[in-house]
Amino acid sequence: MSYQTTIRARQHWLHLPVKEIADYRDLLFLLVRRDFVAKYKQTLLGPLWFIIQPLLTTLVFTVVFDRVAQISTDGIPSVLFYLCGLLGWTYFSQTFSTTSTTFVTNAPLFGKVYFPRLIVPLSVTISNLLAFALNLGIFLGFLAYFKLFTSAGDAVHPTTNILFLPLLIIQLAATALGVGLWVSALTAKYRDLTHLSAFLVQLLMYATPVIYPLSRIPTDWQWLPALNPMTMIVENFRLMFLGQATASAALTLLSISVSIILFIAGIVLFQKTERTFIDTV
Repeated sequence: MSYQTTIRARQHWLHLPVKEIADYRDLLFLLVRRDFVAKYKQTLLGPLWFIIQPLLTTLVFTVVFDRVAQISTDGIPSVLFYLCGLLGWTYFSQTFSTTSTTFVTNAPLFGKVYFPRLIVPLSVTISNLLAFALNLGIFLGFLAYFKLFTSAGDAVHPTTNILFLPLLIIQLAATALGVGLWVSALTAKYRDLTHLSAFLVQLLMYATPVIYPLSRIPTDWQWLPALNPMTMIVENFRLMFLGQATASAALTLLSISVSIILFIAGIVLFQKTERTFIDTV
């Protein structure tokens, strides 16, 4: 068997290895399957946790924030309000939590064999889309029930904006991946951040209108929470499926702009870190 050695110039840190990722697509699909299957392997309920977790979270939110704290949901049934808010947030938090420790968790693997490092966080981003699809199915089931069998469903009016759902999911995935890559590059150098990731996710959730509507914030100040791209992602999910949300074109454009910046910055920092990470481990 003959071998061919190719010597090429070192790629610029802005280079995105799309061709390499395509060449390693078999590995990507393998990691996607592994991430999805292994998450709840050897558990009592297995994949049912994908369904149980959002339902339990919605139940707690309904009791604590709707019944006890009596936080307004703008007339939307609380179950639908929280389930819809959790659609994007659950995907973001799970993707961020996993990708933010990419270098620390996979250091032994990265030190043994070469492959495009972006494949690892990318596989997490894709596999979590499968869980997102399950959660979306659960939400649509509850939405259909409220519309068909309860009077509370009269307050819900899905809009034609639902046609933009694929684009919203792309923004959601890009935001989660970008923030995760950004933090993973920092944790490679500052390991303390691995202990702060869970706290940062919880803190960010309260800065996102998951348990409250954006309409509770004065109009003149709504641009401030919109700097958090997850704010308008959550609001646009509610606008699409429930017909009630504080989602304007200007705030959505601001959210998309921040998502693009986070995504590009995350890739740049990730690729810059991967070149020296193994040497410093």
